Amino acid sequence: MSSETHYYYEPAAGHGLPHDPLNAIVGPRPIGWISSVSAAGQRNLAPYSFFNCFNYRPPIIGFASSGWKDSVANIVETGEFVWNLATRPLAEAMNNSSASLPRDGDEFAFAGVTPLPGRKVAVDRVAESPVHFECRLSQCIQLQTAAGEQVETWLVLGEVVAVHIDRTLLDQHGLYQTAAAQPILRAGGPTAYYAISEQQRFDLVRPDARK
Repeated sequence: MSSETHYYYEPAAGHGLPHDPLNAIVGPRPIGWISSVSAAGQRNLAPYSFFNCFNYRPPIIGFASSGWKDSVANIVETGEFVWNLATRPLAEAMNNSSASLPRDGDEFAFAGVTPLPGRKVAVDRVAESPVHFECRLSQCIQLQTAAGEQVETWLVLGEVVAVHIDRTLLDQHGLYQTAAAQPILRAGGPTAYYAISEQQRFDLVRPDARK
């Protein structure tokens, strides 16, 4: 399965390693800490490591759920959700919110975080988180293989209709300070996360911007 310089494998045949390297290679990844509410009013909070931003205008973010979980069911029912920034001080709470609670369980209470009502959507935010995106569902897509076979994973995309940013994260020029927010990022293996710091920052100017 390997050559002299590269380890080679074909995913359909297995990777042959102690742990699948895919999500370690594509990483570290931002965390989709998603709050939602069912049509009956039961709130839910859960982290998803397959998450990112996909469009500027309108802003669209999305996360993928392996299995039809409560978050997906709630969002399809109500058409709304909130993304909450997971930070280093909130790492334990974020992790606790991944617990497999009953359908009527309250992950906010289990994780020890405070629900805060949204302004544009009827979904609670995590009060302790410094950034929130209030979202309306734009698409829910079941993934499929290259052969067209359906996969038990759903991609949920939402348009960001409201943004909340802790003012301490904006500098004197109004620029958002990424490192100051202490975001945490998911890495490979069952337990690995990473943080970032200003010391690791570097800047590049795109070629078209140099003209």
